[in-house]
Amino acid sequence: MVQDMNKAAFEAAVSGGEPVVVDFYADWCGPCKMLAPIVEEASEAYPDVTFGRVNVDDEPELAMMFGIQSIPLVILFKDGKRVDDLLGYRPYSELAAAVESLL
Repeated sequence: MVQDMNKAAFEAAVSGGEPVVVDFYADWCGPCKMLAPIVEEASEAYPDVTFGRVNVDDEPELAMMFGIQSIPLVILFKDGKRVDDLLGYRPYSELAAAVESLL
C-alpha cells in the first residue's frame, strides 16, 4: 500500500533506515496518473519496502528540498540516503528492478 506523505511522515519513513520508495506527483499530471497504479502494484509485491507518495503542490518544501523540476519523479532511499531516481513514466519492470537494487 502506498501511503500519502506530508513532510513529517516522509522524514519519519526515510530516517527509519529501511528501504523507502517515494513517488513525487501532482493531481493534474497525466504521466503521474499513469504511474500511480504501477507504484501501487510494486508496493504489494515488495511488502518489506515502504512506499509513499508526495503531492508536490501540497508539499512544496519537500519538492524544493530535492530540487524537483519535473514529475513524476520516484526517489529511492536506503539507510536515509537518496540512492536512485526514476524520472517520468516507467514500466513496472523498471520500477521493480530499481526496488530490487535496494534489497
